[in-house]
Amino acid sequence: METPSLLHEIVGIVKEVGTNVHRFKVGNHVAVGTYVNSCRDCEFCNKKLEVHCAKGVVYTFNGIDTDGTITKGGYSDYIVVHERQVLYIMLYCYTIPDSYPLASAAPLLCAGITVYAPMMCHKMNQAGKSLGVIGLGGLGHMAVNTSISKKEEALSFLGANKFAVSSDQEEMEALVKPLDFIIDVAFEMRTITGSGVGGTKDIQEMLNFCAAHKIYPQIKVVPIQYANEALERLLKKDVKYRFVIDVENSLK
Repeated sequence: METPSLLHEIVGIVKEVGTNVHRFKVGNHVAVGTYVNSCRDCEFCNKKLEVHCAKGVVYTFNGIDTDGTITKGGYSDYIVVHERQVLYIMLYCYTIPDSYPLASAAPLLCAGITVYAPMMCHKMNQAGKSLGVIGLGGLGHMAVNTSISKKEEALSFLGANKFAVSSDQEEMEALVKPLDFIIDVAFEMRTITGSGVGGTKDIQEMLNFCAAHKIYPQIKVVPIQYANEALERLLKKDVKYRFVIDVENSLK
């Protein structure tokens, strides 16, 4: 496509279901993440790690689905998604309390799961372990939440125990030994691990975890008409954390 279609952290309410859909009904609150299909038959799909599908996932935007259609993201008033790839937010298989704000759920579907998945994979949630997070942006602030000037935010607002300026060598050296895990940096005999969102099982566990512990991304809800200005602010680094676009109300 010459003009890309965007948006991959989508939340909304079910308006219609197909005849073979059994887990969802009209009115359910649902979320769609970075991908909307996979082969469903490989080793990774069978382990609910669809993001690592051996044949490649179908991304939510600019992807080519199995029937040849091109996915167009979430800048629209509705989106059609296969049942398996929809993350249930309110009832049955993928459940979180009704009180969890839909707008707050959106950033969890990419930023949230990208930091949550490696934490769980490498057992960073063990009692007594310390986690260092480098960078306090859209992903970093979620790592601090799930494991504040910037220093005041990190310490007072996001709940971090310590803060260091990454360009200050002495401060960084003082933190090396006390930390069991460091996100975004590795040296000596440290393990380097990549993270690109997660499988459906991890995503649902993360949604449940955030709901149970009242963890909410820091967001600013804006109309779609503000999208260009929001992008300009991102380029100018004049943004804290995440914009969430209210597509439905923008199109009324």
